[in-house]
Amino acid sequence: MLPYLNVLIVEDSEDDTLLLVRELRRSGYTLNYVRVDTADGMEAALNQRSWDVVIADYSLPAFSGLDALKIVQKQKLDLPFIIVSGTIGEDIAVAAMKAGAHDYLIKGNLARLVPAVERELREAEERYKRHSAEQAFRESEDRFRTLCSSAPLAIFQTDAKGKLTYNNPLWYEISGFSAEDSLGYDWLQAIHPEDRDAVVQDWQRTLSEQSTWVNEYRLLTPQGEVRWVRALASPMYSAEDRFLGHVGTVEDISDRKQAAQKIYEQAALLDISTDAIAVCNLENHILFWNKGAERLYGWTTAEVLGRNAAQLLCKSGETSPPFLEIKKVLAQEDQWQGELQQVTKDGQDLIVESRWTLMRDEVGNPKSILTLSTDITQKKQLEAQFLRAQRLESLGSLASGIAHDFNNILTPILATAQLLPLKIPELDENTQQLLRILEGSAKRGADLVQQILSFTRGVEGSRSIVQVRHLLSDVAQVAQRTFPKFIETKTDIAPDLWTVFADATQLHQVLMNLCVNARDAMPDGGTLRISAENLWIDQNYASMHVDAQEGFYVVITIADTGTGISPEIMDRIFDPFFTTKEIGKGTGLGLSTVMGIIKNHNGFVTVHSEVDQGSCFKVYLPSREATETQAITNTELASGHGELILVVDDEVSICQIAKTTLESHNYRILTANDGIGALALYAQHIDDISVVLIDIMMPVMDGNSTILMLQRMNPKAQIIAMSGIMAYEAAAQKKSLGIREFLAKPFTAHMLLNTLHEVLS
Repeated sequence: MLPYLNVLIVEDSEDDTLLLVRELRRSGYTLNYVRVDTADGMEAALNQRSWDVVIADYSLPAFSGLDALKIVQKQKLDLPFIIVSGTIGEDIAVAAMKAGAHDYLIKGNLARLVPAVERELREAEERYKRHSAEQAFRESEDRFRTLCSSAPLAIFQTDAKGKLTYNNPLWYEISGFSAEDSLGYDWLQAIHPEDRDAVVQDWQRTLSEQSTWVNEYRLLTPQGEVRWVRALASPMYSAEDRFLGHVGTVEDISDRKQAAQKIYEQAALLDISTDAIAVCNLENHILFWNKGAERLYGWTTAEVLGRNAAQLLCKSGETSPPFLEIKKVLAQEDQWQGELQQVTKDGQDLIVESRWTLMRDEVGNPKSILTLSTDITQKKQLEAQFLRAQRLESLGSLASGIAHDFNNILTPILATAQLLPLKIPELDENTQQLLRILEGSAKRGADLVQQILSFTRGVEGSRSIVQVRHLLSDVAQVAQRTFPKFIETKTDIAPDLWTVFADATQLHQVLMNLCVNARDAMPDGGTLRISAENLWIDQNYASMHVDAQEGFYVVITIADTGTGISPEIMDRIFDPFFTTKEIGKGTGLGLSTVMGIIKNHNGFVTVHSEVDQGSCFKVYLPSREATETQAITNTELASGHGELILVVDDEVSICQIAKTTLESHNYRILTANDGIGALALYAQHIDDISVVLIDIMMPVMDGNSTILMLQRMNPKAQIIAMSGIMAYEAAAQKKSLGIREFLAKPFTAHMLLNTLHEVLS
């Protein structure tokens, strides 16, 4: 069945209209038609509904087919328009067709009506489809141009030869080129000359792979501005798989690159910093850990991320730092500053000055905590030494005043005790005995005053060039003659010992005080060691003691194998009037006098002691005999070749100084604070460790036991033992333990490096 047909008939004759309708219906069409014969009627009909075809009589009394055609054209309607006439000539027909009519018919030959209508309907449908496609294409193109114009990315298109055929407006803004300078030109012209070769090479690779191309590079605008861009391009192919060119996008990433560069520079600055910088979340879990933190605590970034900072840096078995209290302060003030007791990965105790800052997000809510910690362990140790020196100086000033007054009191007493026997010679024996007791007590008091004055620097004797070797020989002879026989005295004095500029009497007093203390510490017998050597103190060792300075020293060692000194009283042994001896057996001025005299000679004293093991006092006196040539010789330090050294010592400062010294001379270092840790590290790095430098006196597992275990693990292990209290037994220790060398504490960088060099040679 043929479709329903809406026909607008422009005809003044009702009969002719019926003929047209009958012809169409006979062909099977279902018709809906309207007849008009005026221009107004024509316009009204066109406005009322849509029509499938218009059939118009060429000539009407007040109207014509051409007039009807103009009305259709005026309304821009694409309707099949057929003209019929009873008297139309060829010229009129041609004119009608030129005017826009689609066909013409003679009323006497309506047999062509239906074919003409069907043909025009088909052509109208094709025109409609074509128009719709063109309209859709125009709309699509308009949408594309709108999208391209408003897109946040520059969009480009090239032909098969790489010439630009399209750019959206943003491309001109980014590249700085105009449309005249871009379209038709090679897209490579905008690339920075320094990046062009690399970009072209990558582009050619992508072409050969027929894949999507992505690259980041710099553009150089005609105005000389450099911009970073990220470009993406995909190949285009025709239906016949013919390469047509590329279409792609360009994103201006200059701000992102600058931000990334700034972040990189800031990160580099954070890693250069010697302070430990960390960022934690509000639960104190680590989010960021800089190189300074790795160096200070020994933990790498990979090891700490996500872990709780308080648990990580707190001693095992102890409560964590006051994180909750600090967090309360941060909530109120956004920052906190103070000192914290912490521990490294190797178990070394640290004191850090820590500064905490609460970081907030864009809306002001707490986000994270930034911590910056500075290692002040050595500073605190030096402060403790300085405060102790100040305390001694204050006590000395007080004692000095008392000593002077006491001396004024003793003078008449002593004089009276000596004058009375002369004035009254007939005194009986008991009275003379009492006077002798009085004189002896006064002299003891005078000696006590002399010690006080020496301690407080109130009395200074004459100074000269002194050969300490002779003083030590005299003191050793006194000890051998007067000390109990069950105390053995041994000496080890360097034959080329340098001289010092000092008061010989005061030095003699220092040596005797130390020897007497050593004797009293060995009530059941033992060995007294008296030794002396030349020593160059370098900056490394000088930094460990507040009174030490770089230079040449004569080091005198007085060591015993007695009861030792407990750690609880170690800080007080140099205080005036402090003594552990029984009442009447000690004044408490022996060591304080030693300290006062040595400090007055610009020297210093160190002590190392273990309970039930003995004590070792070292007196450092500046030497006057060292020459510049000797200094040059002694400061020539041997360097390593990347060997791995394991340093084992329970003293953090010793490990740190050894590590700093060796690392600065091309060695790699591992450190442990006890024998168990040393064995674990050695087992882990047994094939890499060249030498083990180990302290003899350590808690938990001492050096001797650790050395035996190391030798069981590796009979060829190279071991250097070190000790502050047992340096005099170096030869015996080397023989009994089977170690290569023995290093006496305190050691200088020269001694440490040369010893290592000898072992590794």
